[in-house]
Amino acid sequence: MIDDCHIPRYQLVTAVAERRRWCVETWCAERISILALTLLPVVLAAEVTAQSYALTNARIETVAYGTIERGTVLIEGDRIVATAAEVDIPPGATLIDLDGLTVYPGMIDSGTQLGLMEVGSDARTQDFREVGDLTPHAMALTAVNPNSALIPVTRVSGVTTVLAQPSGGLFPGTAALINLHGYTPRQMFVDGSHTVVLDFPTSGRRGGFDSRSDDEIEKADKEAVKKLDDMWDRAEAYARLDSAFSANPDRARTTEYVPEVAALLPAVRGERPLLIVVSREVDIRKAIEWVERRDIEWPIFSGVAEGWRVASEIADAGIPCIVGPVLSTPTRDSDRFDRAYANAGLLADAGVRVALRTGESENVRNLPYHAGFAAAYGMDREMALRAVTLTPAEILGVADDVGSVEPGKLANLFVTDGDPFETSTTVHHVFVEGYHVPLESRQTELYEEFLQRSR
Repeated sequence: MIDDCHIPRYQLVTAVAERRRWCVETWCAERISILALTLLPVVLAAEVTAQSYALTNARIETVAYGTIERGTVLIEGDRIVATAAEVDIPPGATLIDLDGLTVYPGMIDSGTQLGLMEVGSDARTQDFREVGDLTPHAMALTAVNPNSALIPVTRVSGVTTVLAQPSGGLFPGTAALINLHGYTPRQMFVDGSHTVVLDFPTSGRRGGFDSRSDDEIEKADKEAVKKLDDMWDRAEAYARLDSAFSANPDRARTTEYVPEVAALLPAVRGERPLLIVVSREVDIRKAIEWVERRDIEWPIFSGVAEGWRVASEIADAGIPCIVGPVLSTPTRDSDRFDRAYANAGLLADAGVRVALRTGESENVRNLPYHAGFAAAYGMDREMALRAVTLTPAEILGVADDVGSVEPGKLANLFVTDGDPFETSTTVHHVFVEGYHVPLESRQTELYEEFLQRSR
């Protein structure tokens, strides 16, 4: 105890300050010790999770460099470290004998609303659209629900990666490529995969209910294109100003932050792709003309339902296409029943780089069957496999991380007892970023529940 009767005031103040400092240090030390003990299981769990797997005696479809008829895939942490007929297996690795089974790279769906919508009939479970027509700064990644019941349903089919894509409006937002495992959107995100989405203006009459006159339709089409051009002009001007101020960082003034325009900078500068959603023949032609007129460096067409009608023009423009849904009906009553099935193959035959998408949320799990139908109706089978693995990774600029079974890439794999495009095939194992995913989902739980019901 401090007896302040016999101590000068300045010494008393010093003693009180020392006492307070000691109390604070003691409190901090106790809290740090408690925190360390709390985090210890997390650290241990991380060490356990980041283990090695050796997938032995497997047929390996690398996609990038052919097929290894009998070999081993070695996984350490979240990466593939070896893929060959003979691999030195480190001690402690978990051995999984895949005799008679085939390893494939995890499939990629290049256009979904998975994680952004849970129930189509309940608006409370939907977060893929923002208010307004010009919202490229709306980041789909922030809206992804890692706990969606649809994610386990999807990945047990071998789909390990999807593009979560917003919709609605001219610039509905920025899409993100996500792996289907993780506790937060950030953990799921494939680095460097943000992609600005442009829903290209639809021209012409919008069906039998559209009572507008021809003059009104023409006026509306011109206004829509003008709105697009005005927005892109703003983005290009913003890019020039931003570059000028960045070159002179000592200046007191900087570019005023305009979020909807700043979000377009990566696409304007060609650092990231511009995903242009367009489907009808007339709109595809207008989109090609717009891309060339505005000198878009990294365009991608998505949807492209009538791409087969203008396949040679798309090929000449050198624009890759994300085609789908394949399991769909023709866009016109006069078309053959199989036009949607054959669309991807006809585009590929014309020389267009083609990836596939489902455009779904609930049924992204059916991606392998979209590819199967494309292969059955004219697309080369190997090209169809590439269209759901390596080609979308290349188109979206993430082929260094995903898309094939190669050393250095993320360990996104699945193992089957047959052709993944066949409904009779069973998926035996799924790995997402090196994590051995349990083959469980809401659907398997319901199956087990009703299998045991009383008769």
